[in-house]
Amino acid sequence: MSTPPQQPPSSPQQPPSSSAPQQSSPPPQQPDQPPVIPPQPQQFQQPQPQPQPQPTAYPYPNPQSPPPQNPYAQPTLAGQPAAPQQANPYAAQPGYGYPPPAAPPVGGPNAAGRAVLWAAVGAVVASAAWAGGLFLTGGFGTSADLRGYRAPANLCSSADYSSFKDEYPVDDSSPTKNAMKDPALDESDCSLSLKKTSSSYGDAYLTMQVDLHRKTDPGPEFTATWKNYGDSHTDYDVTPVQGIGDEAYLVTQDTSNGSTTSGSRYATLAVRDGWMTYSMSYSAYLSTYDSDTDPPTLGDVTGWLKTDTRSTLEQLKD
Repeated sequence: MSTPPQQPPSSPQQPPSSSAPQQSSPPPQQPDQPPVIPPQPQQFQQPQPQPQPQPTAYPYPNPQSPPPQNPYAQPTLAGQPAAPQQANPYAAQPGYGYPPPAAPPVGGPNAAGRAVLWAAVGAVVASAAWAGGLFLTGGFGTSADLRGYRAPANLCSSADYSSFKDEYPVDDSSPTKNAMKDPALDESDCSLSLKKTSSSYGDAYLTMQVDLHRKTDPGPEFTATWKNYGDSHTDYDVTPVQGIGDEAYLVTQDTSNGSTTSGSRYATLAVRDGWMTYSMSYSAYLSTYDSDTDPPTLGDVTGWLKTDTRSTLEQLKD
């Protein structure tokens, strides 16, 4: 008899399903495997929290990571101590009371070059001004140009006024004299009266003064004073005189208008020779009370001043 065909073993019966489809549950988790997280859409994926470091005895955050290195440090060989790190040259240095080094100038190398150039130019200008000041004030050991003149203690006995003796033969018994010596200026002066034989009082007056300028050149001020004397004083005539010193000026005034009983006659000869200045002045005041009825003319007086000034300057030289 033939054997009837065998039926395949039937699968375990599944519980009846409901009308709604059922989602298949994930396979059971293995104890040794991490849980499987289904992938999330990229735009909603949250960052994974980082694990917190565990306490460790190492001085660095991660024992497996090397300590932070100076990118500019020199490499060292194994077993040898590392070279000390170089300090920042612009960092403030402690101690000693010195300020930190200045930072490089702003503006690049061109600005720094210009700063150095202007500093050099300023130094040259300052040096030139200093040298010019020394030259003008007698620096660099330059002495005063005194031409060998001296300022005597008694100019009345050292000056020559002999040209006036014929007109005024009576000597002044008590002339006024003064003298001063200073590192900057030596000065000597004399004032005396001139008398005729018949006069009881002085008929005219004579004044002389010598100055030795030891620190400054009197030239510019001397010229400005005497050359322009007529501009600063009314009714005075100024005439340059040649042949006496470096420069000389004759200043005159006559208000008598030819009268012998009124007005005055005045004349001064001022001379500069180097840094020495000298002046000789004559003045006469005419009145009805004066016994001098025939005073000398200004022409006579100016001639006497020139003659006696030349003689006096020769006597004042050493």
